[in-house]
Amino acid sequence: MAYCASRFHTVRRRTIEVKVGSVGVGAHHPIRIQSMTTSDTQDVAATVRQCIALAEVGCEIIRITAPNVQAAQCLKPIREQFSAAGFGQIPLVADIHFLPQAAMEAVEHVEKVRVNPGNYADKKKFATREYSDSEYDDELVRLHEAFTPLVKRAKELGRSLRIGTNHGSLSDRIMNRYGDTPLGMVESALEFLRIARSHSFDQIILSMKASNPKVMIQAYRLLVERMQQEDMHFPLHLGVTEAGDGEDGRIKSAIGIGSLLLDGLGDTIRVSLTEDSVYEVPVARAMADKAMSRWQGASTPAGASQDSIDPFHYSRRGVVSLSLGSTEVGIEQPPRVLVRAPSTASFAESLGALQSPRLKDTPAEGVIVAVDSASAFAGLEKTLAATGNTPVFVALELSNRIAPGEFGAARLSQQARLWIREFDLAAPGALRSWADLARSKNAVLACSVRPEHVPGLSGIIRSEDAQHLLFTLACETAPHAPAHPIGRYRLLADALRAAGCRAPLWIRNTAATTLGGDLSFLSRLLDASILTGTLLCDGIGDLVSVETESDPTRATKLAYNVLQGAGARISKTEFVACPSCGRTLFDLQTTTQRIRAKTGHLKGVKLAIMGCIVNGPGEMADADFGYVGGAPGKINLYVGKTCVQYNIPQEEADDRLIALIKAHGKWVEPEAAPAV
Repeated sequence: MAYCASRFHTVRRRTIEVKVGSVGVGAHHPIRIQSMTTSDTQDVAATVRQCIALAEVGCEIIRITAPNVQAAQCLKPIREQFSAAGFGQIPLVADIHFLPQAAMEAVEHVEKVRVNPGNYADKKKFATREYSDSEYDDELVRLHEAFTPLVKRAKELGRSLRIGTNHGSLSDRIMNRYGDTPLGMVESALEFLRIARSHSFDQIILSMKASNPKVMIQAYRLLVERMQQEDMHFPLHLGVTEAGDGEDGRIKSAIGIGSLLLDGLGDTIRVSLTEDSVYEVPVARAMADKAMSRWQGASTPAGASQDSIDPFHYSRRGVVSLSLGSTEVGIEQPPRVLVRAPSTASFAESLGALQSPRLKDTPAEGVIVAVDSASAFAGLEKTLAATGNTPVFVALELSNRIAPGEFGAARLSQQARLWIREFDLAAPGALRSWADLARSKNAVLACSVRPEHVPGLSGIIRSEDAQHLLFTLACETAPHAPAHPIGRYRLLADALRAAGCRAPLWIRNTAATTLGGDLSFLSRLLDASILTGTLLCDGIGDLVSVETESDPTRATKLAYNVLQGAGARISKTEFVACPSCGRTLFDLQTTTQRIRAKTGHLKGVKLAIMGCIVNGPGEMADADFGYVGGAPGKINLYVGKTCVQYNIPQEEADDRLIALIKAHGKWVEPEAAPAV
C-alpha cells in the first residue's frame, strides 16, 4: 500500500479533525505553525512573555516543557496570564517525557499534552535483553495501565494528545526487538495509539522526529502506510529535531518537512532551531505556504501515481560513470556541484571567484555558461586559454538556434566538453544528431527533456551513447505546473529506468523549479533544499546546481550545505544541536557557536550538542562525539552513545572535548585564514 496518493502531484492526505483548544488540525484546516518556549517553566513571567512574543509573530500552537509536577502546576498561571493578555484563542501544549504524574497535572491546565512513548512508561539505559513473546505482551499490558489514565482524563476534559516519537529516545524494549530503525519508531507510536483507540479516543496527533532527515522521512512514510493498514487517519506533526542553527538548521528542516509536505503529508509543523524560537516561525510559515499553494484544486491524478523507488529504504539510483575532464560522475562518486556564470562577459570573473582559497573544501566542479551563437565561443575560448588548465569543467548551455554542424566546426578546449541542450523527444532527429556529435568529440551531452518524451528514447539512442549522455528536467510551465518539480524529476527517473537508460541525472534549481513565494534568500534556500534534498534522500541525483543565486560563491556554498543536510556529501563538521527549552542546562546558542568556532574545520566529524539527556544519548548514536548537559553547570562527554566523562565543570568542557577528539585521532589543526 502506498504512503501517499501520488509521488508526482501534491494530493493532501485525508485525516480526521483534531481540536487543540479552538484550533483545528488536519481535515480541511491549513497547516498549523508551532514553536516552543525556551524559558524555565517555573519562571511564569518569563514563560508568558515568550508565549506572547511567539503569538505576535504568528505562532498558532505553543509548546511548553513540563519536566516535573512542579513545572506542570505552573501551567495553570501561565494559561491564565496568557489568556488575560488577549491570547486565549492560542492553545498551549505541555511537553512531557519521563513522568506520567506530570502529564496528569498538565492535562488539567492546557489544551494538549505531548508524550514521548520512548520514555513515558519505558526506560532507556542502552540495556541488551531478549524478550519472549509472552514477556513482550506483559510489557504492553504495563504500558496500557500507565497510559490509560491520561487518555481517559484527556477525553473527559476535551483535550488532545500528541504521541511524539523521537529517534533518539526509543526505549530499550523497542530497540531490542526492532533496532534503532524507522520501524522501531513506528511500532513505539502504534503501541500507544492502539491503547487510545481501545478507549474510543481519537483526538491524537502523531510525530516521528529525528535529526537525520532521511530517517525522519522514512519513518513518517512508514507510519502512514501502517496506519492506513489499520484504517487510522490521524493528523501528523512534522519536524526535524536537533536540526541546529543558521543555514544548516533551515536546510535540514526544509529537506525533512518539505519532502513530506509535497507528498501531501503533514498538518502541523515545527522548525527546531538552536536560536530564539521566534525565528522558527517565519521559516515554518514559508514552507507551509509553499506546500499549500500546491493543494489548490488538488485531486488524485489519472494514470500512474507511484514510481519504482522503495520509499522506506534508501538506495542510490544506479548509473553509468561519465568523465568530465578531471571530474568523474557516477554512483561511486558524490554528487558533483555546478554553478552558473551570470554571462559570458562575467565568465572570467566567476571562474576566478571559484578558485578562492575560501572554497578549498567546497569547490565548484563545473561552471555553466550560456552561449547563443558560434561566435560567442571565441571569447570563451580565449578566457579558458588565459586561465590555463583549471580543475573546473565548463558546461555550455547551447541555444536551440545553434546547429550541430555549426557547433562541430568550433574548436573547443578540453574543459568545455559538457553541452546542455533542451530536446523535444517527440521529434528525435535533433537529439540523434547531437548525440552523434558528442560521441565524436568525446563530450557529454546533458539532455534537458520532459519525462513523457522519454519512452521513445530506447529506439533512437544506441547503448554506447550512454557513456556520453546525462539527463535533466526541461524548464516547464503550464500544463505541467500542477505536478511539482520533485514529482517531475521522479517521473523522469522512472521513465529512464523503463527505457533501460542508466545515464546520470542532474538536479537543477532554477526559476522554473521554484515552489512559489518571494525572491528572498530564505525562499530560495527552501526551494533548493526541498527539491534537491528530497531527491537525494530518494537516491536520485548525480550532479547539482543552484542557479537561483547570482553570486557563484554563495551558490556553491548553498549547494554543498544542501548536500551535507541530505547526507549525500560531507564537506565540513556536522553539528547536531537541539533547540533550547525549559529542560536545557546551559545556553545552547552561545555554546553551539563557541564549539563551532573551535571545531568547525574538522571535515567529516559529527558533533552533538545537547542541552539535557532526554534525547541526547539516542540522537548521538551516529555522532562521533557528544557534549550533553548533565546537571546545572556540569557537562557529560560522549563517544558515540557511550558517556566517557561525567560532570565536567562547564568552563573546562570545551578543552576536554577537544582533548577527547585528539585522543581518538580525529583532530587536525586549523589552517591559517587566507589573506584577503
